[in-house]
Amino acid sequence: MTEIRFRLLGPLTVDIDGHDVALGGPKPRLLLAALLLEANTPVSTDTLIDVVWPAEAPRSAAANLRTYIHSLRRALAQDRLERGPSGYRVRVARHELDSTVFADHVTAARDAMARDDPATALDELAAAESQWRGDPLPDLPHHHTWEPALTRLVELRLSARELRVRARFSLGEHRAAIPELRELVAGHPLREELWAQLVVALDRCGRRAEALDAYHEAERVLREELDAAPGRTLNAAGAALASPAAPPPPRRAPAGGRSLCQLPLDLPDLTGREAEIAELTALARRRRSANAPTVVVLSGQPGVGKSSLAVHVAHQLRGDFPDGHLHVDLAGTSTEPRSPHDVLAELLRSLGTPESALPPTEAERAAALRSALSAVSLCLVFDDAASAAQVRPLLPGAGTSAVIVTTRARLPDLTGVHHLGLDVLGPDAARQFFTRLVGARRVAGEPDAADEIVRRCGRLPLALRVAGARLAHRRHLSLALFAERVADERRRLDELRVGELAVRACVELSYARLRPATAAVFRRLGTLGPVSFPSWAADAVLGTDGDEALDELVDAHLVDLVGTDATGSARYRMHDLLRCYATDRADEADHDSVRRMVEGYYTIAATAAARMPVRFFGVTPTPVPDGYWQPPGLDRLVRDPVAWFDAEHATAAALVEWGTRQDADGPAWRLTTALTPYYDLRNRWEDWLRTGQLALEATRRADDPHGEAIVLRDLGQVHVYQDRYREAVELFERAVRLFRTTGDPQGEAVALAGLGTVARIRGERHHALRHSRRALALFTTAGDLYGEAVARIAVGTVQLAEGRLDEAEATFAESYALASAIGDRHRAAHVLQRQALLYRERGRLGAARQRLDQAIAVFDDLGDDHCAGYAQQSLGELCLSSGDLAHAQLLLGNSLAVHRGSGDRRSEAVVSQRLGELHESLGHHAASREYYEQALALWRELAASPQQSVVEQRLARDA
Repeated sequence: MTEIRFRLLGPLTVDIDGHDVALGGPKPRLLLAALLLEANTPVSTDTLIDVVWPAEAPRSAAANLRTYIHSLRRALAQDRLERGPSGYRVRVARHELDSTVFADHVTAARDAMARDDPATALDELAAAESQWRGDPLPDLPHHHTWEPALTRLVELRLSARELRVRARFSLGEHRAAIPELRELVAGHPLREELWAQLVVALDRCGRRAEALDAYHEAERVLREELDAAPGRTLNAAGAALASPAAPPPPRRAPAGGRSLCQLPLDLPDLTGREAEIAELTALARRRRSANAPTVVVLSGQPGVGKSSLAVHVAHQLRGDFPDGHLHVDLAGTSTEPRSPHDVLAELLRSLGTPESALPPTEAERAAALRSALSAVSLCLVFDDAASAAQVRPLLPGAGTSAVIVTTRARLPDLTGVHHLGLDVLGPDAARQFFTRLVGARRVAGEPDAADEIVRRCGRLPLALRVAGARLAHRRHLSLALFAERVADERRRLDELRVGELAVRACVELSYARLRPATAAVFRRLGTLGPVSFPSWAADAVLGTDGDEALDELVDAHLVDLVGTDATGSARYRMHDLLRCYATDRADEADHDSVRRMVEGYYTIAATAAARMPVRFFGVTPTPVPDGYWQPPGLDRLVRDPVAWFDAEHATAAALVEWGTRQDADGPAWRLTTALTPYYDLRNRWEDWLRTGQLALEATRRADDPHGEAIVLRDLGQVHVYQDRYREAVELFERAVRLFRTTGDPQGEAVALAGLGTVARIRGERHHALRHSRRALALFTTAGDLYGEAVARIAVGTVQLAEGRLDEAEATFAESYALASAIGDRHRAAHVLQRQALLYRERGRLGAARQRLDQAIAVFDDLGDDHCAGYAQQSLGELCLSSGDLAHAQLLLGNSLAVHRGSGDRRSEAVVSQRLGELHESLGHHAASREYYEQALALWRELAASPQQSVVEQRLARDA
């Protein structure tokens, strides 16, 4: 996945995958800076214009602003800049912007200090400070609207530095705090707290004379600058200088006698847990120094390495807890978890209590254990806990002992302890662990296969250990062959077993403890495939409220809560190996219940498609059939239909595939047609093609000729976008026949319009006009005003191409009036674009430019970058012909990026040719030749002989 980073804390920079992005001149940079300072919040167009042109804005400022926006979109290669009703916003995740990364680290540091964890606070503050590369945005003139945001950042940085001093004080690191305190008081001499901290730090380091000097200097500054005396905090620090220095607390002597150690063997190859080890050992040592007990709960999914980490940390702490190390298996995942009553007896016996002296009740035994632990310093590992109720009686109340609990459940009701959730290993750590197990030479010989095995193991430590053990003992087995075996989900769990180690058996223990309803949700969600899903998915597969079951799966680490999508819905995902296990356990009833998911997705997608900002020119199926399952809160989910599709399209496409495999052909093909308007808006041709082909087969199995006609028409359209005109014509013609057979004149008109588009592109104007007029007649008869507007645009476009300008102007005027009357802004913008071409033919360049500016503004407002790219191409060609080469270069460059992104090779060829002409005019012969050669290659691919000949002549002349 592409990683992008925006940086404001220093000169403005953006990098993608570690490479700096060229943002252009000062105006696009000012624009981006203004948006980033208010990230994810709309900034009005008026404000942006004032930022970019603070003295006086040109008349074309709004149009130029749109050009800069498109330029930035092209540079970022991602859809990050969004237009709203009153302006623009930049969409940035918190981890992608240095100012929010900085703020989040500071917040985490404050949280760490609140829970008495200054070591973690220092780590967070170091990470926060690393985001700063100098003053914010020193390379740009600061606009007055930036001051509040920049002031907040500077103040937060100062607050973070003060917090770092307090953290160092908490750790007794007074000497390390002195240099920073001297720098802080020099920069902020009126902050009394800083002076007080400097006095204390100097005194604690035995530098009392310097502490006195600092106190007197603070007195002088406050008197001269504020005519004030020191306050209570500084006075207290000064008064302490008159008292003898307190000696450091004595270290606790090691306990005498025999030291217990029941810890299992420490694994020598534990990998990728360095941060967790450092966090837990530092916590235990800090709490022990404060004469307080430590209780840590390690939770995570089966096989994530909780027990291994707990044992390793306990071994690391052997020198810190001199009275011994105990290890108890609580058997939480067994059919009979151990009772606290029995575990307490075992612990008391280990600590020297004779059998005859054991108290009879659980409460009395717990009290006896607390008394015993208050007098010793032990490290105890409680492995595989079932619940908070099982663990609570085993915990110390005082003393300096440390307890590490491992559990597959989250135990949120165990309060007052340090919770640490373990995730799978990171990509680098997982590969390193696998390499340790298999051998560096073997991995170096087959690096791609090794990466594939690591990926198929889901970076789960247990799975990697099993795979590594199998390969280590089968030297003749190639990594590629083993990667092929584990790629098959049906046999993956069988492959991940060696001796007593088995992923399946590990998951089985957690599955066996689930309630029947929760187990059913687990199995059914597992059959969805490797996708994320919303919370209502549990309702669908269960047929009733599934929130309780889903919460239970999350608490058991069998389902992960991965975040919140753009609609505000929580999203979940299942680890691949857990999903394989769930799928293995699924039966026919489970598969039948998942059909409700497909129905639910179709119900939402159909509703969202009807509310899209751009009306799709296609055929929708009949209304949602009676009996289809509908998720709760439908209106809330589709409040922003595009956001819903953005969040759900991958899962919906996976459900199309699932439905066509599991006898759910009806909802599957309908879901495909509801996804098509989104695919059209976002240029997702490959998704459109893949789901469309599955849907076509589904309509035939369902014996639904009208559904087949709809899918054929949609497939014809995506073939047009991919310049596959022969196949598009075949699909459109089959659709026309089926629409005619099933008595749908409106559908027939849509398919005929597609045939007209192909004929026009091919230069077959007579056929294009015939198809378009026939479509217009059918739309008019059917009373489809939207279709009528489209058909009139098509007729006018052919008239324009034939030079019949008066007829074309009249047709465009009729179409614009119709589109405006029915509120179809998208079609009206298309008319504006065609009118601009007509005005250009008549030499009315000012009017043409005005129409194109209007069209681009509408396309931007509707979020249709595809059509905006075509309009920018037209405006760029207009600027090129009028000699405005700088503007032409920017516009044509933007449109070229759009065409490449959408796969429109014909338009890409045209724009490449225009850029060749532009650079030729500028005398940039190398760049000109490069663009001409790109255009020539594309025209050859498209077998467009006339255009190919023109470019060949240009290149021959230049040579």
